[in-house]
Amino acid sequence: MNYPRMIRIRQNFDAPTLDDITCTVRHELTKLNLSNKIKIGDSVAISVGSRGIANIALIVKILVEALKAHGAQPFIVPSMGSHGGGTAEGQRAIVEGYGVTEAYTGAPIKATMEVVQVGITEDGLPVYFDKYAYEANHVVVVGRIKPHTEFSGEIESGLHKMMLIGLGKHKGATLYHQAIISYSFDRIIHSIAKSVIEKCKILLGLAIIENPNHETALIEALNPESFYKREKELLILAKKWMPRLPFKQVDLLIVDQIGKDISGDGMDTNVIGRKYLIHKAADHEYPKITRIYVRDLTELTYGNATGMGIAEYAHTQLINKIDFEDTYINCNIANVPTSAAIPIHFDTDKKVLDAALNTIGYIQPKDARIIRIRHTSDIKEIMVSEIYQREMDGRDDLSIIELAKEMVFNDNDNLLPF
Repeated sequence: MNYPRMIRIRQNFDAPTLDDITCTVRHELTKLNLSNKIKIGDSVAISVGSRGIANIALIVKILVEALKAHGAQPFIVPSMGSHGGGTAEGQRAIVEGYGVTEAYTGAPIKATMEVVQVGITEDGLPVYFDKYAYEANHVVVVGRIKPHTEFSGEIESGLHKMMLIGLGKHKGATLYHQAIISYSFDRIIHSIAKSVIEKCKILLGLAIIENPNHETALIEALNPESFYKREKELLILAKKWMPRLPFKQVDLLIVDQIGKDISGDGMDTNVIGRKYLIHKAADHEYPKITRIYVRDLTELTYGNATGMGIAEYAHTQLINKIDFEDTYINCNIANVPTSAAIPIHFDTDKKVLDAALNTIGYIQPKDARIIRIRHTSDIKEIMVSEIYQREMDGRDDLSIIELAKEMVFNDNDNLLPF
């Protein structure tokens, strides 16, 4: 088959970046007058989730140091719903994989799947909270603000979701995802978070926003009473700074890696245009991608292949790395079983490309609109087929790094590393 030649390009994003994370975290915390809220010897639980947040280990380390300076005794709570196989050991391994270790941060890690019921909402939903965090004198909620991969609302992923899903652990995550079928996402997230703030001694929230290059762009410390109002505002900013693919129509998207450290759905549906419908974009969504091919899992997803079902094709190397128990637990609890569906897969890139390019419509393979990315959190430098050259003319947001070249395969008919 004649494949299109590929151009390596760079997207020139508007990407504000924090120059000094340490000073920013310290400055933000001083605004909250913590000395009036923390007593010497108070225990403080710090939530750390399962997403690959840039600089998360450093942010937690500075937070620990600041709390200790007030005489507190901080500890880290892995807060990720059912991830890590729904076990305390698995969740501890995930946060340590991000560099959030006891040795580096200076704080012990207390991992458990036990929860305490702290209340009940007006809809009759029990409110669950991590046992260690509930027993602490204070809780600090750390979360990245960003659009959710499945739900839309004034608040999506961030501090509120961390209080519900992260600190609700396996039991809370299961219940709340079930409830979303019957109630609106906004209603659930608001009512559960309200109960958590009232009952669980939330000291502060540390909101993080990243720029399109997956770099820390903003860190803001918030009092719990301002969570709802401010997180709505920060979500608008996070959407503005989200990375996007540069073209509206794509015949085949090649994704080198998917994983839970990249996105809750393995690949960010806001980037690939499949947030509302599994295998195509909704009318108002872009890009419109006909076929998606996923090639491998990230190391830090630990075999969790949630999101593979969004793609039509996969490489067999990805299938061979799947931890099916972990994947099925995650997808069932999230109420998206289709996300665990196994795509058509072959044991070489050439076989997948030949199959996929025969299903994109009445288009010659050499004329196919193909984009290749490392993963959805890294789309600054991407590869695009030569046919996009005409759409690039006059665009100052795109730069050519390498002129069009033939696709290069190794002796096993697999694409060379990106």
